[in-house]
Amino acid sequence: MPAYWRTLAVNGLFSDFFRYSGPGLSGSIGGVQVVPECIILVRMALHVHIAGTHDESFLCALQPLLDSGITLTVGEDAPDPAEYEILICGVPSKELIEASPALRHLIVPWAGLPVKTRDLMLNYRHITTHNLHHNAVPVAELAVAMMLALAKDLRNIDASLRKNDWTPRYETGAIDMVAEKTAVVVGYGAAGKEIAKRCRAMGMNVRAVRRSGHEPNDGAVEIYRAEDLEALLPDAQVIFLSLPLTEHTKRMMGERQLSLLPAGAILINVSRGRIIDEKALYDILGTGKIKAGLDVWYNYPDLQGGKSDVPPSDYAFHELPNVIMTPHLAGNSDMTEVLRARELARLLNTAAGGEQLPNCVDLQRGY
Repeated sequence: MPAYWRTLAVNGLFSDFFRYSGPGLSGSIGGVQVVPECIILVRMALHVHIAGTHDESFLCALQPLLDSGITLTVGEDAPDPAEYEILICGVPSKELIEASPALRHLIVPWAGLPVKTRDLMLNYRHITTHNLHHNAVPVAELAVAMMLALAKDLRNIDASLRKNDWTPRYETGAIDMVAEKTAVVVGYGAAGKEIAKRCRAMGMNVRAVRRSGHEPNDGAVEIYRAEDLEALLPDAQVIFLSLPLTEHTKRMMGERQLSLLPAGAILINVSRGRIIDEKALYDILGTGKIKAGLDVWYNYPDLQGGKSDVPPSDYAFHELPNVIMTPHLAGNSDMTEVLRARELARLLNTAAGGEQLPNCVDLQRGY
């Protein structure tokens, strides 16, 4: 039972939100006279603290969506007194975790689990860690946009016409159709399912790979286990990577796996850069055998040092004509903060209603 619900043996008056079991009640629901030894399950206020600074649009969207029984505080430091049962923070400090003796849940306000957060929370097994899947739709949209741009060769055709060159119009077969092609979605979580949905809508044959493989086929998408991946690669005309980075998935796409892809295959990575071996990816793209849309990378800027003049890789991906590059922004959209607020409110309202908090992360697996 969540800590913010209390079981009381009551003999007297009580009002507010409650559920009961045991002998019947006398009187009305508001200000009710309770018979002796009646057991009341009382809904207390759920205290939630959002650590750090946040976009004003996020907070404005969140507040109206929360149940009235939720008390919300916002700030870099813990409130005084610190009584929060749920902490919202991507990379919390030890001080924030230990400030509130009542803390039972940590919510990372995005998809994925930072290594630093995982390492810290392994020391607090009584606190469960959760994350948000609010950006699944924007991620899927960018992934599919990259696929279409590469299939239609939009980058190079656009560059040609800007030079008054109409040659692409007369090159039969230079543009690929995606309908009836086979797409393999590696990582069938929230984003992976949204990618699969959009591929199916365009008439593609979709196969999905997930580590557990426990989800049954729904008739539209064939589900496979992780150990089946290599057998699927020779038929993968498009492959999407939308899985978390863990010790098991790091460099899971190496030279051998990439070599199994058919000529002309399109690889889209919207997960983490290091899931693909950096050199192996550059080498195969350099041969022209496959194309790639890459939103995630190997080098990132230190924001304190500036956001420019930082190559995303030690290899010259930017010189390759068969690559589309974006700076890890697949989850961004004009709706990002509204979507984040909706998903967070769903989790908090679920907890406030006495139900189990969704999106629990397995700290051992890292997702």
